[in-house]
Amino acid sequence: MLRLESLLLICVLCASSCAKPIADFVLTQEDEIAPSGISIENTSKNAESYEWDFGDGSTSDEANPNHNYELSGRYTVTLKAKSKNKTSTTKQEVVFDAPQDCRILMKTSKGDIVIKLYDETPKHRDNMLSLIKKDYYDDLIFHRVIKGFMAQGGDPNSKNAAQNANLGSGGPGYTIPAEINKELVHFKGALAAARQGDQVNPEKKSSGSQFYIVHGGPVSEQSLNKQEQQTGVIYSDEIREKYYEVGGTPFLDFNYTVFGQVLEGFEIIDAIATSKTLARDRPEEDIKILDVVLIK
Repeated sequence: MLRLESLLLICVLCASSCAKPIADFVLTQEDEIAPSGISIENTSKNAESYEWDFGDGSTSDEANPNHNYELSGRYTVTLKAKSKNKTSTTKQEVVFDAPQDCRILMKTSKGDIVIKLYDETPKHRDNMLSLIKKDYYDDLIFHRVIKGFMAQGGDPNSKNAAQNANLGSGGPGYTIPAEINKELVHFKGALAAARQGDQVNPEKKSSGSQFYIVHGGPVSEQSLNKQEQQTGVIYSDEIREKYYEVGGTPFLDFNYTVFGQVLEGFEIIDAIATSKTLARDRPEEDIKILDVVLIK
C-alpha cells in the first residue's frame, strides 16, 4: 500500500499538471497620441505558451512583448495563455488619439521619422497626402545627401536605380505653385520642396514629388542678418532663437517652400545625412523610404 504522504504528493502533482491556465496581464501605454506603443507585464498563471493579438494585424508569442502602434484608433489586445490542450483568454482595450495637426510617419532603412505637415501650405500638404495614399514614395531612395546641408528624395526614377543613374529630374508630371511663408523657415528637420532654379523657374514652383529634409549646421547672428539684407524679410525674435538653438540652413529661406517639420527622428536625419556618398552625393549604400503613412 502507498503511504498517505505519497498519495498526497501524487494528488498535488496531478492537480498542478492539470491546472487550467489563467490569462492575465498588465498593459502600460507610453503615450495617448499616436504613434506610440505599449509594454506588457504578463501575470498569467499555469501557462506554457502565449499567443498575443494586438488588434492591428500584428501578433507575438513572446511572454512579455512590447508593441508600437503607428496609427490612432481603438485596439483590443488579446492574450491566449495555453497549457497542453487548455486555453484561457483575456482582453484589454487601448486607445490612441490622433494628433491635432497633420502628421506623417516616414519609415526609412535607417529608422522612422515623424513629420508635421503645415496647414499654412495646403497645396503642398494635400499633394503629399495624395501621393502617400498612392504608395508613391515606397522603395524610393534618398538620392542626394550632403552632410550639414540636407537629404533629398522623392524622385520616382530612383526606385531600383543603378548606381550610375542620373537622378533628380523625375516627378509625377506636374509642379506645385510656391507657398513660401516668412514664418516657415529652414530649421534643422524642416521638410521643403525641391524645385528647378530661378533661371527656368522664376515663380519658384515646387517639384510635384521631390523634397528635402534639412540637416543643417550652427547658425550665427551674422548669417541671419545677411539673409535679411538679401531678402528684405525680417526674422522674428522667436525664429532667431530657435535657429541659434537647433541650427539649419537659413540661406535657403524664402526661396523654397517649407511645408513641414520633423518632430521625432532627428537621430535618423543625422544618420542619413552623414552616410558615406559617391558621385553626385548619392549614398554609397542605398537609403530607402520603405513606406510613408498618414497618422490619422
